[in-house]
Amino acid sequence: MGTEDRSGVTVTATLNPADVERVVRDVLNRHLGVRPVGDAPGGIPILRSNAPAESSAPAPVAAKRNPLLVNISARHVHLTQEHVEILFGPGGKLTPEKNLYQDGYYAAKETVAVVGPRRRMLPSVRVLGPTRPDSQIELAFTDGISLGIDLPVRISGDVKGTPGCVLVGPHGVVELKQGVIRAMRHVHMGPEDLEYYGVKDGDHMHLRIESEGCTTVLEDLAVRAGKGIKLEVHLDTDEGNACNLEKASKVELVKPEMCKCQH
Repeated sequence: MGTEDRSGVTVTATLNPADVERVVRDVLNRHLGVRPVGDAPGGIPILRSNAPAESSAPAPVAAKRNPLLVNISARHVHLTQEHVEILFGPGGKLTPEKNLYQDGYYAAKETVAVVGPRRRMLPSVRVLGPTRPDSQIELAFTDGISLGIDLPVRISGDVKGTPGCVLVGPHGVVELKQGVIRAMRHVHMGPEDLEYYGVKDGDHMHLRIESEGCTTVLEDLAVRAGKGIKLEVHLDTDEGNACNLEKASKVELVKPEMCKCQH
């Protein structure tokens, strides 16, 4: 590099390589918004961004959202094997007629008549299989009125202290001391569903149903969880009719928010 003095003589100036390196580094620092952390051997500058380094760990995988099915669970009966044989004959077994949405469960061909204290009867109530440790009858509120039974709302399987009834089959009669309930509306969930909605077994959720002129929110859906379970909501016939479920255009589960009031 050269410059001219006032006499017109060209003067050659020699720059120190270290000065050139420093100037270049300063320009890069100002232009890129980075700061030098240290020099590597041989005088080559090492630059580090002011922003934190990106993690090499893989991003967490979002929980899977499974399709939501809402079904109306019409009146039905669950039976013990002992009661199956009393009602349908010695050695009798339930005959699967139609598989239900949950794997391993089915509507049987067999039906029974349910008789209440007023001697009123609901004929041809479907039996669901497989058999259970306790016999149980699940009815809607209006069924209870018809039979003269004050139905307690219970989780299926919780029959202690509930009203009884008489079951009449083609081969015999069973008088139940307890077991007649109105099943609490509930949602079946598998492990993926629990993770997606951020709930656990025994929690309660809301179900929002959009239908023309009848959009409804049903609160206190009990969460019933287990492995190998598909996401499914069960309502009784009264609830399904009240929200016009048959004409619903959208259904969604909503996790209730904790109360934020200062009490």
